[in-house]
Amino acid sequence: MKLASTRLIAADIKKVVSFYEALTGQKAEWLAPVFAEIVTPAAALAIGSAETVALFKEGSAEPRANRSLIIEFQVDDVDRDFLRLKDWADIVHEPKMMPWGNKAAQLRDPEGTLVSLYTPVTDAAKQRFATR
Repeated sequence: MKLASTRLIAADIKKVVSFYEALTGQKAEWLAPVFAEIVTPAAALAIGSAETVALFKEGSAEPRANRSLIIEFQVDDVDRDFLRLKDWADIVHEPKMMPWGNKAAQLRDPEGTLVSLYTPVTDAAKQRFATR
């Protein structure tokens, strides 16, 4: 089995896609007016408009309702990326060391999903990600 992507359901798909394009520095591929993907070397982030929920089951997903998911991006320099993004995102916390060896910052996308940027700092953390 292969994890293919993480999908967000957005009330304002254009705003959410623009946010993740700016965050990743990659253009989204619009597969339909109601669905886009941003494909990174490690994973894909799919973004569907609220209208796409009815294709599965009405009411099965809801925009702006997530409080259990953290989308994480490994970056070369969390301090630099935090400075680049901090003025137009809702900041949860500035870069700080985590007990597992990463330096991480968190912010929220335009619809409230928690986004974490992190850089492995300790030797153990660097080794852990070198094998992935």
